Amino acid sequence: MTQNLLYKKPLQRILLITLRFLGDTLLTTPLLNSLRTAYPKAEIDVLVFKNTAAMLEGNPAIAHIVTIAQKPTWQEQKTLFKRIFRRYDVAISTQAGDRPTLYACLAAKTRIGFVPPKPQTGWFKRYFLTRWLEFDVQKTHTVLEMLRLCELLNIAPIYQLTAPQSHFDIKTVQGLTQNYAVLHILPQWRYKQWTRAGWLAVAHYLHNQGIQVVLSGSPLPQEITYLAELQTECPENTLNLAGKLTLAELAQLIKQACLFIGVDTGITHLAAATEVPTIALFGATDPVKWTPWPAQYHSTEPPFASKGSQQVNNVYLIQGEKDCVPCYFEGCERHQQSHSDCLEQLPAKRVIKVIEQVINSISFL
Repeated sequence: MTQNLLYKKPLQRILLITLRFLGDTLLTTPLLNSLRTAYPKAEIDVLVFKNTAAMLEGNPAIAHIVTIAQKPTWQEQKTLFKRIFRRYDVAISTQAGDRPTLYACLAAKTRIGFVPPKPQTGWFKRYFLTRWLEFDVQKTHTVLEMLRLCELLNIAPIYQLTAPQSHFDIKTVQGLTQNYAVLHILPQWRYKQWTRAGWLAVAHYLHNQGIQVVLSGSPLPQEITYLAELQTECPENTLNLAGKLTLAELAQLIKQACLFIGVDTGITHLAAATEVPTIALFGATDPVKWTPWPAQYHSTEPPFASKGSQQVNNVYLIQGEKDCVPCYFEGCERHQQSHSDCLEQLPAKRVIKVIEQVINSISFL
């Protein structure tokens, strides 16, 4: 067991705090794997939002998943305080926000984490942490940013992501053929969305290549409706599984697919973690910080540059058109439900060309 420089005794109880979206939660798993490798006998708990806990299902590095609502009541906060108060040897906050820092302070006398750089609001949080790092907003991939915390613990980083796990048998999915591709069409926010016409062109191309189209999606009513309507224009054997699988079951489905195609969303990060060939469509978001982490990529350098379509291992990045990409804004109108010209002008032929490249690089037909 690794001896921690901040704690005189071998670590027995560790709390990792990550109050993030689905994709961000998955990107903390390399840090979890690093902790598990360094402290094989320690009890490692993770504190997450209730609606992201499914991303950690079956994770062998975790002893317990502790959850809290995104907007908790005072009673829910009180219950959490009692649950975590001074229970841990070390608390690790993966964010510079107020709540993660507060929970870390409550959970352990020894706490490490990120703080905003001076003179940004909240820079004073460094005085509440035993050791801290200034959070890098733009220049470091999120996986590498999380792994920087290994420096504070003097442990070796492990670069491998862990997808949620289950014993789901895809043979139980009715209508599923041997060769299929999973398409995740809808992101959480409109400004990351590609065109309906583009997705239909891709679906028909895959069908003509002998590959069944499988649509994935969340159980949100508007997403169910959108995909049901889209399915009527897709090839006749298209399978729509939106809202029908857990995240762990979806991971199993994607893992055994020929390829995955998705936009800038948590499910695309999940696909890359399963090691399936993953085509990711990016617009406003900077690839340096947020591209899906390629399988078997072990480096302290971000896998992708900010500009241009690129491939690293199993991840094929297709960047939207226009010179302003990436703009770092939430669409052309600067809000989450905005359109993005860079994605709306992305022609299907560019995506199909990459699909053809993937098909030619692997033998599954």
